[in-house]
Amino acid sequence: MSSRPRRSIFRPCIDLHEGQVKQIVGGTLSDSNPAALKTNFIASQSPGDFARLYKRHDLRGGHIIKLGPGNDDAAREALAAWPGGLQIGGGVTDANAQEWLDAGASKAIVTSYLFPAGKFSLERLQAISRTVGKDRLVVDVSCRRRGDKWLVAMNKWQDITDMEVCKESLDLLSDYCSEFLVHAADVEGLCQGIDEDLVKRLGEWVTLPTTYAGGAKHINDLSLVGRLSGGKVDLTYGSALDIFGGTLVKFEDLVQVSRGPREACG
Repeated sequence: MSSRPRRSIFRPCIDLHEGQVKQIVGGTLSDSNPAALKTNFIASQSPGDFARLYKRHDLRGGHIIKLGPGNDDAAREALAAWPGGLQIGGGVTDANAQEWLDAGASKAIVTSYLFPAGKFSLERLQAISRTVGKDRLVVDVSCRRRGDKWLVAMNKWQDITDMEVCKESLDLLSDYCSEFLVHAADVEGLCQGIDEDLVKRLGEWVTLPTTYAGGAKHINDLSLVGRLSGGKVDLTYGSALDIFGGTLVKFEDLVQVSRGPREACG
């Protein structure tokens, strides 16, 4: 009996900023100009509340992202609410990755640590992969578009690195991790549509489970990502979701479409 082709699914998120669950416009994060930050939503619910919601619906493979300092306690609260259910990223290094796994993260997500002074370090990737194991490591290749290319962006997406997101770089990284996470920083938080070109390319390039985030605005974007990527890329929704104050996509509807068994149509 042949196996069914893989379907793209919904992967949830908990974005933490200053200890609260927020949805922000990714391109506005700036250490040098904090006043530029544009926030779409600040939750009244706790990080643990969101983790319990995701647990109730068995939405595995979601991620917690710590956007800057002051988020460790909030992250630990979410992890404690669903041990083994969520990945964690933001400030992860080879020195603290195991600590976060011990706190309940299913996998550790790493970006900035791999790019000292904005230059990719294979040695650092090898070190953290040895520390936590390839199967517990996610490499975040969140990026910004420059012409017809996408370059990895680090430090809350403020700084462009020397790594292009392409088949060659993803093949190299895939030797040391088990998943990729890709925020399209230019469209993150805008609810103006996904970067279709990037999703299509990722579908051509990736050989590991991959989650794309950025710009999702319609429930049919899940099936769109599935078509563009051949079911190889999953989708995170943020500011469009009603649980994050959005009006474009209902969380309960999205869960049903993601779960199937009927295919989402668009």
